[in-house]
Amino acid sequence: MSLFGFVKDIGRRLFNKDEDAAEKIKEHILAHNPGVEDLKVTYENGIVGLSGRCTNKDAFQKCVLMAGNVQGVADVYATGLVPYVDPAAKAAAEAARAAPEEQYYVIEKGDTLWAIARKFLGDGNRYPEVFEANREVIIDPDKIFPGQKIRIPPK
Repeated sequence: MSLFGFVKDIGRRLFNKDEDAAEKIKEHILAHNPGVEDLKVTYENGIVGLSGRCTNKDAFQKCVLMAGNVQGVADVYATGLVPYVDPAAKAAAEAARAAPEEQYYVIEKGDTLWAIARKFLGDGNRYPEVFEANREVIIDPDKIFPGQKIRIPPK
C-alpha cells in the first residue's frame, strides 16, 4: 500500500509555513533515525511524499508514521520509499525464480522410467532420478501404471 491517511489537525506541530514543511518533516524523521537512507520529502497541500531506501524491516512503517503524525499532514504517499528486503530472503526468492519449473507427466501404456528419463532429461540412464523424485508414488521402478501422475526432476 502506498497511500496512508492521517488526521490533518492532530499531531506534532513542526512548521508554521507550508514552504518549510518538507524540510522540517525530513529533519524530524532523520533526527529519530528510523533506518532510511537517501530520504527525500515533499509537501503540498497536506500531502507528504516520501522516497528513499529502508535499511531495516521496521523503517518503512516508522517513516510513514513519523511523517503522518505531524500536524498539517493529511496523507502520506510512500511510493518512492523502497522497503527493506532481508538479503537471505532476497537470495531465496531469486533462487526460486531461477529454479526450473517443475514438470509433471501422466504415465501412458508402454512407458518405462528409462523412456521417460530419455524424453524429459535427455538420457535414459537418468531413470533413477525420476524414480527418486517419485518414491511416494512409485514403489518399484519396474512397476509403473498408466494413469499415474509423476514429477519430472529438473534437468
